[in-house]
Amino acid sequence: MKIAIGSDHVGLELKPDIIDYLKELGHEVSDFGPYSNERTDYPIYGKKVAKEVVDGNFDLGILICGTGVGISISANKVKGIRAVVCSEPYSAKLSREHNNTNILAFGSRVVGVELAKMIVKEWLEAKFEGGRHLRRVDEVEAIEANDDIEFENIRTSDDERYL
Repeated sequence: MKIAIGSDHVGLELKPDIIDYLKELGHEVSDFGPYSNERTDYPIYGKKVAKEVVDGNFDLGILICGTGVGISISANKVKGIRAVVCSEPYSAKLSREHNNTNILAFGSRVVGVELAKMIVKEWLEAKFEGGRHLRRVDEVEAIEANDDIEFENIRTSDDERYL
């Protein structure tokens, strides 16, 4: 799998450990910065990684800042991104299975290296279940598109994709 990774200056210390871990797992990884600990702004890197994922250059993205919150909010502003902030593995796993997340974010001030690796592993190994979860992802995408569609119009009982 091709994975894009980025951080801000606070996430920079944890990022090399995650890159090495991803490579150990057999993934291709590209680092979108930053490359020094000089103070920088997380929206820059949240957008960079999100654009790479949305444009299809990478399968998934991983973002790291102090808490994971700011950088994930930035990534989620890019149409087509479903970024999740996780501080434990169970939510990471369910975010892929139920929400089809395509970017994982976490905070270097919140999780240590070993916990971050567990979160990454669970997230990468999980697969989107579709079915009833697809309907909900479709509803999120309708909101994102500013569609005035009523959710009841998405929920069709005869549509096998949602069963």
